[in-house]
Amino acid sequence: MIQMYNVSMIYPNGVKALTDVSLHVRKGDFIFLVGPSGAGKSTLTKLIFREELPTRGQIMVNGINIARMKDKEVPYLRRKIGVIFQDFRLLPNKSVYDNVAFALEVAEASSKEIKKLVPAVLKLVGLTNKADMLPTELSGGEQQRVSIARAIINNPIMIIADEPTGNLDPETSWEIMNLLVEINKLGTTIIMATHAKDIVDGLKKRVIAIENGRVVRDEQKGAYGYES
Repeated sequence: MIQMYNVSMIYPNGVKALTDVSLHVRKGDFIFLVGPSGAGKSTLTKLIFREELPTRGQIMVNGINIARMKDKEVPYLRRKIGVIFQDFRLLPNKSVYDNVAFALEVAEASSKEIKKLVPAVLKLVGLTNKADMLPTELSGGEQQRVSIARAIINNPIMIIADEPTGNLDPETSWEIMNLLVEINKLGTTIIMATHAKDIVDGLKKRVIAIENGRVVRDEQKGAYGYES
């Protein structure tokens, strides 16, 4: 699904975010990206959904070199990739329903599709009875569930999650993780950057560790490997 070959990322100020990173992500993988702050995890995820372009190397997503994509093709790539952020990034003046529907509207879905898909996804994430509420009326965990609903509404081939439990208490964090595990079981590839040692050690998924912009460890059923 994703192949990276000798990918390096050097910012204009000379900072080397990634150096000669090569990795292969298979369809259906659940991957934790771990490592110290500033190691390059966020840069790696931004490269996958083409928020950044690599300085060197190739990034293939479903056989397409995304670094060579034309700008007009990028929105179509992003429709195949759901993104979940630590700070939720919901539209504050739109209801839960409208926040999720907005992702379909951007993808030019019909009103018929929207009316069919949004309730189904809200049911999946356990928010059917919160559809008319505003984000400010929800708990942090509920807001993150809205973010997940928005990320999966277009039936993406993968989800990229950047510290999705970073602002949540431990119990809510596990609720969110169990939801992501269920989504992964349905076939969606998940790549999650995290510092949550208990979650990584508890779930025993594939772990890719990045330090100083380099992949230093890639283990199936791996552990976090750092002091919390």
